[in-house]
Amino acid sequence: MRDSWFPIAHSYGIGKTPVRRAIYSQPYFVWREGGKAVAAEFHPAEARMREKSIYTDAAGRYPVMEHYGVVWGWFGNPQAADPAHLPSLPFLPPQGGLPKYMTATQRFDCSAPISLENLIDLTHADFLHADVVGDERSDSETIETFYDSETITMVRTLVNKSVAPIMKFFSGIRQPTQNVRQVIRIYLRSHCAIAYGRFEPGDDVPLFHPCTPETRDRTRMEMVMNTSNAGLLFRHIMPMAGYKVSRQDSSMTSPQSPRYMRPTARKDLHSRFDAPGQRYRLLMQDLAARQAGGDFAYRDNVSEDCSDIIGLRKELFRF
Repeated sequence: MRDSWFPIAHSYGIGKTPVRRAIYSQPYFVWREGGKAVAAEFHPAEARMREKSIYTDAAGRYPVMEHYGVVWGWFGNPQAADPAHLPSLPFLPPQGGLPKYMTATQRFDCSAPISLENLIDLTHADFLHADVVGDERSDSETIETFYDSETITMVRTLVNKSVAPIMKFFSGIRQPTQNVRQVIRIYLRSHCAIAYGRFEPGDDVPLFHPCTPETRDRTRMEMVMNTSNAGLLFRHIMPMAGYKVSRQDSSMTSPQSPRYMRPTARKDLHSRFDAPGQRYRLLMQDLAARQAGGDFAYRDNVSEDCSDIIGLRKELFRF
């Protein structure tokens, strides 16, 4: 996916000493000059000895910007870099500043698309992450899918779902069930996802879940979970649960990754709950075909505020 912003580091992780990152195996050396984040294809000590990439400007620099407490690198035609193509993350403060314990860096030994296809199937959490988010028991469940040429959103609504263990322990919920609205929204080009869970009773769980493709089988996630409006214990503990959840996800996606990247004549077997994943795959194939034909234009606005579609309680996130 070309002509897109990719998260390459948390802002606090970038200083005067260059650090190495990668997007699609393309190296990004990132550091600060005069306090401002910059990025180049080669380490500044050797930059003058190398040819410049088609992804950099005449000085060998990548377009870079900082937003939401994250350093974003542009992958594609540097002349097409535009802040207007930055994904909307309405529950994160635009200037960053969340405490470090609400962030993490995690890695998956799989391709970025399979990680996101796993993520958009929200029902998988009831089985793979039941010890964190609760099991599959509920009185009713509905699935909705919304999409355009650049995004796809899955909304899952459950009535009287079993209470998540972590909320029992750290939010003090004593009743056996809660009403839940879970949302996953994926920005196709940048492989970024946002997850927003509303638990009643309970705390909202807003998560920024990027899947930056470092290589064909290596994905980097610069996670941010804004639990600043939750109770004291849950606020500190819930972001730490990401380490356990990511290992559980990786245990399923990593073995599948080599097969996922190969075409096969075998038809998928799926249920109605898999419709968002199937649509994600079709949208990615369509976008890849357009780019292969030389069309890198954005047909829809990824920066448009998505608060309404994810059901954001704006009174909790005023910046």
